[in-house]
Amino acid sequence: MNKKILVLAAALFCVAMAGIFAQSSSEGAEEQAIEQTDNSKAFKYIAACLAVGFSCIAGGMAVGKIGAAAMGAMSENSELSGKALPFVGLAEGICLWGFLVALLIIILG
Repeated sequence: MNKKILVLAAALFCVAMAGIFAQSSSEGAEEQAIEQTDNSKAFKYIAACLAVGFSCIAGGMAVGKIGAAAMGAMSENSELSGKALPFVGLAEGICLWGFLVALLIIILG
């Protein structure tokens, strides 16, 4: 389980770095010189990428565990469906909070 998380985090980091280098290679020489002195824009995108990536990984793990437990409980007692499904929605909220944090990083950063 931990090996999967490390592989996903490494892939997410590689994609973020590829996006940053692709953006910097498409700019002009003058803008590129200015951009190299100010790395805050690059760190801003990496931070937003990590916020969304880790929150979505954590949300997926939470929904998987809670969903399995909710389905098991509903198979024994169908009256528990109204009590179990809101917990799945709460676990999905983790992804939304990660997206909101990333959006604030990009807009306010």
